Amino acid sequence: MTTEVTATRTAHAGKFLSFSIGEEEYGLEILKVQEINGMMPITRVPRTPEWVRGVINLRGRVIPVVDLRLKFGLESIPDTERTCIIVVQLSRDDRTLVMGIVVDEVSEVLNLVDEQIEPAPNLGSDTAADFVIGVGKVDEQGFVLLLDIDAVLGSEEIEVVAAASV
Repeated sequence: MTTEVTATRTAHAGKFLSFSIGEEEYGLEILKVQEINGMMPITRVPRTPEWVRGVINLRGRVIPVVDLRLKFGLESIPDTERTCIIVVQLSRDDRTLVMGIVVDEVSEVLNLVDEQIEPAPNLGSDTAADFVIGVGKVDEQGFVLLLDIDAVLGSEEIEVVAAASV
């Protein structure tokens, strides 16, 4: 499946939580992040895509969990002591969904100014990377791909994730 939403937003100055998946560094608007947890038991939900890890019990709430490594088409690796679940809040079509995303490692909170943020590169109209809303330059050599977490999942995929938590 590909993401059906074209990013209409661009990243602006602010605070971003940076994390890594493989060799790449990503960033999320800090206001979308509810909390960061170490790995915990995840209950697999039958008949869901491989990138839906399952659900967790977070203080009595059932929260669906998506493995961003698999969602981005990377190979699965075993969890480590640095693997984290970032609990985020998605907003789409007047609907809010709280879900966890599994990442390899959380790095830091970045405070990026407008001069450090470049527009997302044009990767073609058929790309599944429409959720990249900018590139943050963190030093002379490095950068962070800034994600619109609301657009990482397409509408059908959000329905699958939401159904997993019911």
